[in-house]
Amino acid sequence: MENNKAIDALNSLIIINNDRIEGYETAAEATEEKELKNLFAKFIASSQKCKQELTQEVRNLGGEIAEGTKASGKFFRAWMDVKAAITGKNRKAILKSCENGEERAIEAYNDVIEDDVEHLTTHQKNMIKAHKSLIKGDQDHVKALSDALVNA
Repeated sequence: MENNKAIDALNSLIIINNDRIEGYETAAEATEEKELKNLFAKFIASSQKCKQELTQEVRNLGGEIAEGTKASGKFFRAWMDVKAAITGKNRKAILKSCENGEERAIEAYNDVIEDDVEHLTTHQKNMIKAHKSLIKGDQDHVKALSDALVNA
């Protein structure tokens, strides 16, 4: 197992969680609805927990912790800002943006699971799978809220 490859993989997930945190902070600002603000605060907290666990693993490997966000995350947040402004903070548009952001996060976790698995310890693999499951649950929750608007 090469530490540098494991550190790079874990850092890529730290960045994705930074994207989620900033994305949901943007989403919370884009809505007036208390229900959504509370939901987004919950998602921010789950990403902070994931980030903390990933950060500890990078430290354990002697690596430097990644800072910032991916450019794609910045584009997602900018798109959400524009979409919210255009649609007058439309609940459906905000939820759809969040659902798309979650899809990108799940893809990032899938990439690490598929491409970097041989560089990770069993503990790290299990942690990453648990994080992915958590994010998938968040995405499913957002999708259900979004779908309910269509069916209402």
